[in-house]
Parts: sequence; structure tokens; C-alpha cells
Amino acid sequence: MNLPPPFPAAHHDHDDCVRDALAAAETACEARGARLTAIRRRVLELVWASHEPVGAYGLLDRLAAEGIKAVPPTVYRALDFLLEQGLVHKLERLNAFVGCTQGRGPHAAQFLICTGCGRVAELDDLPIALSLTEAARKHGFTADRQTVEVEGRCPDCRLISSP
Repeated sequence: MNLPPPFPAAHHDHDDCVRDALAAAETACEARGARLTAIRRRVLELVWASHEPVGAYGLLDRLAAEGIKAVPPTVYRALDFLLEQGLVHKLERLNAFVGCTQGRGPHAAQFLICTGCGRVAELDDLPIALSLTEAARKHGFTADRQTVEVEGRCPDCRLISSP
């Protein structure tokens, strides 16, 4: 089976990523009876602004630059909503957020974090998730949530740093 590359090509049309993510979010929220308010939508749009993770205070700064008067609790509430709806993920190691490429609600996820350019790619590898669940179970542990973060070099950065 040929899977699409988790890191988009450098020349891809990122506006398509943002448009698709917002459309999927609106559809998902409508189906779940959840309200994607203007501030929640804008925070989601800013999270999707690049394939690099962004912190809450980075979002606050971007909103302020747009003339939107928001305080930290507003951004954190928006992020909490987006997390609950499975529209974004929190990268614990970086204390930052990325858009969810699955958009189907909370799920086990694995992330490839490039230490060169800072981009993040989400994997949706069920065998990895099942393997971790089974390993936990063997130790008498019940996993409630899984997030796997793997640091390394993306294909573009590997090419740059190759001899």
C-alpha cells in the first residue's frame, strides 16, 4: 500500500490545507452539535497557518496583531474546545498545538517532529496505537490517551544536511 507522505512537499498549496481543515471542522462541529464560534474558528485557522506547532501565547500575539483583543483564558478555552472536538493536538514536549489531519474526534496519534525546520507530521498508524495499548495492558495499565512524539529530520532537512 502506498501511503501519502506525512510531510507535504515544500511547494504544496498550503491555502488548500487551511481551507480543507476549516471545512472539515465546520462539518464535524455541525454534526456533533458543537459551536465553532468566530474566535474558535480563527484560532483553528491560526494553528493551521503553517505545518509548525504554535503555542497559546503565539496565538495570542497573532490575534493581537490582527486587532483582536483576546486574553489568555479566551485562547485557552478555544484550544480546549478544539482539543475536545479532535480538531487540534497538543504536543506535550513542545507545549504547542498542531492541526489534526484526521478531524474525526480524539484519537491516538503519532507525530514526527523535525528538529531542522520545526514542521510536524501526524501519522495515523493503528498498529502502533494497538501495540502500545497491548503493551500497557500486559503491565496492568489502561491507557486513556496516547500521543507519541518522535523527533528527527524530515525529508527536506535530511537532503539539506546530507553530505
